[in-house]
Amino acid sequence: MGDFFQTIVDLDAGPQDAARLAERVVGWLAAEGIVLAAPTRCLLGDGLGHEPGPHWIKATGEENADHQPYDGLEVHTERTVFHDGQGGPGSVICPRCGTTTGLDFGGPEEGPVGEDGTPPPGDGASPADEDGLPPVGGHGAPPGEEIWPKFGEAITTWYETGAAAHIDCPVCAAPVALTDWRWGDGWFSFGYLGFEFWNWPPLSEEFRARVADLLDGHRTAYHWGKL
Repeated sequence: MGDFFQTIVDLDAGPQDAARLAERVVGWLAAEGIVLAAPTRCLLGDGLGHEPGPHWIKATGEENADHQPYDGLEVHTERTVFHDGQGGPGSVICPRCGTTTGLDFGGPEEGPVGEDGTPPPGDGASPADEDGLPPVGGHGAPPGEEIWPKFGEAITTWYETGAAAHIDCPVCAAPVALTDWRWGDGWFSFGYLGFEFWNWPPLSEEFRARVADLLDGHRTAYHWGKL
């Protein structure tokens, strides 16, 4: 069956305030009885996290009363590449020209893009390699295949140094920082603060909005995935 996770990511928190905001959110979760305050080894492997509290249902809604969570909350307060687990990103959208480039090697798609950056229906995920990411193309490949290795290098640079490397849009040629690109399926987020719930029922929109309210008005992203 596998293990499922849901992550609320703070897109604006920096390394200087991630720990402070994490303490605020965990304190509220513990006060509400959603998680237990004291960290225990309740995560996959030996990591420390926060076990579900007696009132965990406040995070998921009464409709999930029969689906009790059985793992804990993992809090990330360091530079982290957040993603949706299995599979890989299907497309990426340039914030300069609005063009969607399919990473399924279909090349740039100049059709309409929704307000939330969602590509047109049918823009599926690309074939995955052993690492769960699209295969890397060679010389003369379509634009979607050529651009992916550049994103891979930029992601590695950001993760190791915090520097947002730039990738040129294959359509308008504008250099765009890694963290400014929009993923058509929301597959990636880059940040210093994330709240990852392991094997919980779906978190309600109301709960996710309440957590966002505690983050000084920062933008947030939500990921759901499976290992």
